[in-house]
Amino acid sequence: MSPAGWRLTSDAEEFGREAGPCLAADPAGHTVPLTVAETVRRHGPRALGTDDARFGVWRRRADGPVEAVFVRTPPRGPLLGPMPELAARELAEALRGTGAEGVKGGEGPARAFAEAWTAAGGSWAITRRSRLYRLGTLTPPHPAPPGARRRATAADVPLAAAWMDAFAADIGTGPATDHTAHAERRVAYGGLYLWETGGVPVSMAAHSPVVAGQARVAPVYTPPALRGRGYAGAVTAAVSRAAREAGARQVLLFADVANPTSTALYQRIGYRPVADHVDIAFT
Repeated sequence: MSPAGWRLTSDAEEFGREAGPCLAADPAGHTVPLTVAETVRRHGPRALGTDDARFGVWRRRADGPVEAVFVRTPPRGPLLGPMPELAARELAEALRGTGAEGVKGGEGPARAFAEAWTAAGGSWAITRRSRLYRLGTLTPPHPAPPGARRRATAADVPLAAAWMDAFAADIGTGPATDHTAHAERRVAYGGLYLWETGGVPVSMAAHSPVVAGQARVAPVYTPPALRGRGYAGAVTAAVSRAAREAGARQVLLFADVANPTSTALYQRIGYRPVADHVDIAFT
């Protein structure tokens, strides 16, 4: 009999077996846990962090169905799937002492986690708001900017890794890291695309592997000197089409609520809002 409350593991296969029905019931809401678990399963427990990834499943009653999940790729804090606030508060207690510097998830669960985490001292603040979008009818920019999409190859890994570093710095999320392995994985399964003009890459976008019928577009990056020319819209539309061609029934992406340029761009292409998320930091 499985116990009530949280069950934690570093085994991505075990997590997939236990959480499978919960994840499959809402692949869009669980897009990050799904793709993190798949990456760890394929590439090892430290593929996305400096320590072993951690997963968890929550049951309201012993031997009941899994109703909530979380993932963590240290040194990053936990990322919460959709869950009751009770589960979020219990997770804060289950993880106490692990040194998390923040939490991410839907605003209700993330706030509940933060309040429980800091109940004995400390404070918390929302540092970023993002919105999950799902692709409806794909509408590529018209007229398209000069150039064409090209699937990235191994020769593009140094440029892609540098652009991923720059993207991470731009959005200010997560610790500084070398994205070479990340770029190599995206190239290996064919999920990284460039927009080229005159044989020169000017923009980049990637999609995650297709898991449970969903794939997520990230990152989308254009160097500052090349922005405002339509390249980001063109490459986002191109990689969104590629994700569908790879078998994704749902194509998703996160956008920063504070960036009206990108959110308007994604909606013009055909993305529609699904849910809001927050990043919370502890002090």
